[in-house]
Amino acid sequence: MSTSASRPCLQLLLLLSVCFSLAPRASAEPLWVEVKSPHFSVVTDAGERRGRDVAIRFEQMRAVFGALMIKANVNLPVPLQIVAFRNGKELRQVVPLWHGKPIQAAGLFQGGEDRSFIMLDMSIENPWTVVFHEYAHQLLNGNLGAPVDPWFDEGFAEYFSSIEVDGKQARIGKVPQDEYDVLRQQGTMKIADLLKVQHNSAVYNESGDHRTVFYAQSGMLMHYLYDNNLIPKLATYFSLKIDQSVPVEEAFQQTFGMNAAQFDKTFHGYLSSGQYKYFAMPTPADIVEKGYSVRPLAASDSSAVIADIHLHSLDYHDKAAAEFEAILKQDPNNAAAERGLGYIYLRARKFSEAQEYFQRAAKTNSTDSRVHYYSALLMNQDSGAHVDASEMTRELETAIALDPTFADAYMLLGYASVRSGDMPKAVASMVKAVNLSPRNLNYRFNLAQTYMSNRQVDEGIAIFRALSKCSEPMMAQRAQDSLTQAEQFKTAMQARSAAPVIIRREAPNSVGDAVLTESMRVEKAVGNQDSHPAVPDPTPIKFLKGMLRTVDCSSSPSATLTVDSAKATWTMTVRDTKHALVLGADAFSCDWKKQKVAINYRESGEATGIVVSIELQ
Repeated sequence: MSTSASRPCLQLLLLLSVCFSLAPRASAEPLWVEVKSPHFSVVTDAGERRGRDVAIRFEQMRAVFGALMIKANVNLPVPLQIVAFRNGKELRQVVPLWHGKPIQAAGLFQGGEDRSFIMLDMSIENPWTVVFHEYAHQLLNGNLGAPVDPWFDEGFAEYFSSIEVDGKQARIGKVPQDEYDVLRQQGTMKIADLLKVQHNSAVYNESGDHRTVFYAQSGMLMHYLYDNNLIPKLATYFSLKIDQSVPVEEAFQQTFGMNAAQFDKTFHGYLSSGQYKYFAMPTPADIVEKGYSVRPLAASDSSAVIADIHLHSLDYHDKAAAEFEAILKQDPNNAAAERGLGYIYLRARKFSEAQEYFQRAAKTNSTDSRVHYYSALLMNQDSGAHVDASEMTRELETAIALDPTFADAYMLLGYASVRSGDMPKAVASMVKAVNLSPRNLNYRFNLAQTYMSNRQVDEGIAIFRALSKCSEPMMAQRAQDSLTQAEQFKTAMQARSAAPVIIRREAPNSVGDAVLTESMRVEKAVGNQDSHPAVPDPTPIKFLKGMLRTVDCSSSPSATLTVDSAKATWTMTVRDTKHALVLGADAFSCDWKKQKVAINYRESGEATGIVVSIELQ
């Protein structure tokens, strides 16, 4: 009797011992959850409460920005995913590499055309400053269309990254101690030098003390301008400097009533005074802290988020395909992994494989805006396939319905409308994209080209003229070339205005081909065609970045470049090396190898092109 009774007890003890022995292993695996607030998605392995904290923080900054910037567009033009890691070890799997090792970071921002990521280390006390700085940049991108200088961008981001919010009050503009310490220990730049820094300047791009001082002083300069109610004068300054090409020192003198040397003394006095103001306002009423949705994530879903970050990272891009494939072995219907692999194949121009994965992802999750966007992008890029413009339009309209602030979907819808010959809709869609992301120079350039195709010549010329003055050298040159063409065409149009014309319409074949196809093919119906004013090359100018592998100068004066980009290996022709437009070097060299380059070119075939300009990076 006692023996038989002991057996169930023994079995129960054995079962419990097995369960307890497994418990530590199960708890070692973090539970991932997704917290959705009205405007953000936070994926985290730090627990639901911390995920809510992160979402609330971003809702607070968004609301404060909207309250301060009246009529501001506080929606981001690129979908954003926030990932909050429980500790630094977890974060290190996604941070950039330096000499092959992960850098030290409490938080970081990773941008992309189709997806952006903000990543945080939730084990430290204050991971917010770095990511709020980058989030402020994204808010600027969605609101500020006028060209400004790097010191303003960085100063604004520093100023707004210090936002503090509680139940009663929001405080903006508290001076970070590290900013003050940097300038006290390392000194300041002369204001004339600070204002002249551009995006291609060494100070802005090279790590070191000069760059650190530039960021800190830009932030303190913004504090000075706010403290002294001088922000409204900046419109005058930038108008003089950029629109009217007035030299920096003269524009500064006209705007602020003192020369650069006088301001240096005034600014040093402000720094040493230690009397800095900050702006306080009632906490915006529309910050919702309740009703957030929370759902646990399967291991395959959290792994797909990490793989998606890797896919959009230069340092980890090569790992993403293997990660997505491993996920699909465990979870064959994981829509995020199917979408990710499809995007990898799309970038490799393996269109049939990309289409297969996009179709699978759409069947699994038809509410993913990126799947529909990618499907349309594939149709646009696959020059070997017959493209149904109406089908492409349907995919894009679905993507926009799912994410009404997805700027690139509107831009691509503009291209689809060009294909179908609906030029008014093309213009309207591209205008919407520009309004959502007014600082995207490529959007503005594409809109100008479409204006020209729609014979809205003056509108196109106005945009080209503005872009020709921008601080990005490649875009400025590209816009200047197009401006010259557009003005020549306008002159030719005016000269022919009294004669009948024949217009040949040709639909573009791929992204970037919404160009002067109609307007550059205007022919006089009567008279001697040889006497017509010369019309410029109508082939669109495109842009790519990549690694220059080899230069072949055996057919001088021309040269052939082999360039690896993210999508393919290109063969580029420089027609005349002695007269090539080169940025970042004194002259063209046949000895360049393994050099990062940015190239403006005209496509001449499959992965081949004619170089318009080349910049060494």
